[in-house]
Amino acid sequence: MTNFTRGQKGKLADLGLNGPFAVTLDIVSGSMEVDVSCFGVDAAGKLSDDRYMVFYNQKSAPDNAVTVELNGPRSTFQIDLSRLPASIDKLVFTAATEQGSMRALGNSSMTLGQAATFAFTGNDFQDEKAVIIGELYRRDGSWRFGAVGQGFAGGLAALLKHFGGSEASQSSPAPAPVPTPAAPPPANKISLSKIRLEKRGDKISLDKRDSGGYGRIRVNLNWNQNASQGQAPASKLDTGFLGKLFNKPAGRAGGIDLDIGCLFEMSNGSKSAVQALGNSWGAYDRPPYIHLEGDDRTGSVSSGENIFINGTHFDQIKRVLVYAFIYEGVPNWAATDGVVTIEIPGQPTVEVRLDSDSQHAMCAIAMLENHGGNLQVTKLVEYFGGQGKITAHQAMDEKYNFGLNWKAGRKD
Repeated sequence: MTNFTRGQKGKLADLGLNGPFAVTLDIVSGSMEVDVSCFGVDAAGKLSDDRYMVFYNQKSAPDNAVTVELNGPRSTFQIDLSRLPASIDKLVFTAATEQGSMRALGNSSMTLGQAATFAFTGNDFQDEKAVIIGELYRRDGSWRFGAVGQGFAGGLAALLKHFGGSEASQSSPAPAPVPTPAAPPPANKISLSKIRLEKRGDKISLDKRDSGGYGRIRVNLNWNQNASQGQAPASKLDTGFLGKLFNKPAGRAGGIDLDIGCLFEMSNGSKSAVQALGNSWGAYDRPPYIHLEGDDRTGSVSSGENIFINGTHFDQIKRVLVYAFIYEGVPNWAATDGVVTIEIPGQPTVEVRLDSDSQHAMCAIAMLENHGGNLQVTKLVEYFGGQGKITAHQAMDEKYNFGLNWKAGRKD
């Protein structure tokens, strides 16, 4: 077994790794949650094909060139370099956390088969929240391993920016590739063009593109309105990288009416709610700079329900709690197959699915917070029901400390 130190490199052939092998990451992090990933990047060092990002939500690359098995602190990647296309020039193995910093790591390691290992601990880092542990890369016709140990204080967002991930934007075309005989496709087809927050507490922090703020932020709720009150949908329809939304057919008797809404707190301390119940539609061009577009009660609107946030004035918003509640129909979230997407110009779309079998009518979905001018999205997906004089709205309010006064109401 060859012991690598930070910055050391070597040919895989010299290590006897001439065929498929395992890359094992043993991350000793105690109570701190650390997510590991493998990024496939092109010759320009950019994320250019989202199919070659392997992590907890996408556990294999095409042709099983890279697969991962997650087992607590141990992540085992199975690698078959011969199955990688010429456009993938490097595999980068990373670790990231939102709960602390990498200085809290215990004795950890990256091991290649039975041939080589790279040991590292928290003493190798300072306040970094994300690190490149090591990489496999092509050089002069052969594959090599490099022990990196490079950290990023800005966490996953900074790490992605390092690989060009923050450059994805529908309004800005990707730069043309450098003309070479085997030129890779244009860079910045961001591997995180859609991010699904899988676990409660998962977070993503999004940097502003410019001094103009975040632009027009769209928070969309869509669901399978055709599902009957006690019946789960026949299929989950999850195709593509992170799935797609149900198209809602025309409503029918016995369907479920979901409503989207939000609680908000402004930077000046004022608080209130935006929702169809009580006709509290908000406003886009004046405070609170949050507007509910409409109320789809028939299920005939395939685009679902939308809240728009004026991100140009995001500096005046402290936090927004996005929620959904079942206004009509027996509470059956599994049957609704509900999904909320948060779309921000120039940023990856954030997706949260409402996939619990909870029988409570109210669901706190996500929290959007202003952290030093940056927008942080946290998955909540916590369900609330009314009890006695306490409504589901009030129970959720008390949980997240908004302190509003609630009374029973109906939609006109």
